[in-house]
Amino acid sequence: MDSSHIIRRPDAFVVAGALFDAQGRLLLAERPPGKHMAGGWEFPGGKREPNEERLDTLKRELDEELGVRIIAAEPLVSYVHEYADRNITLDLWFVTRYEGEPQSLESQNLRWVKLDELDSVGLLEADAPMVAPLLARASRGRVE
Repeated sequence: MDSSHIIRRPDAFVVAGALFDAQGRLLLAERPPGKHMAGGWEFPGGKREPNEERLDTLKRELDEELGVRIIAAEPLVSYVHEYADRNITLDLWFVTRYEGEPQSLESQNLRWVKLDELDSVGLLEADAPMVAPLLARASRGRVE
């Protein structure tokens, strides 16, 4: 495709969280119809507002999207993914403590998966670089 005809969209900074349940399963959210990359699975989160701290973004987004309150989390991995029309900075946090039962508040499908299922669940290509650091951190447990 001739990239000279691609309309550039503003770059974005997305903060996402790796949340686990009591069985050690990881929560994924499906991109809803009408959104970019609809149908793909990703770590829940959303766009950072101007001048917002990264942890504040995580707390706000997971409250709005899932109805959970983040008590403790640590930054895990951050990188830029280049799409044809814009660059997205992806910033994944490992959530060590949260309150509430995650539920879909924005009409997205949610799914709990085992870590060894990540290669087969349809994770978005942009999220793939998060898997190795996530597995390494998860092997140390979810203790603060």
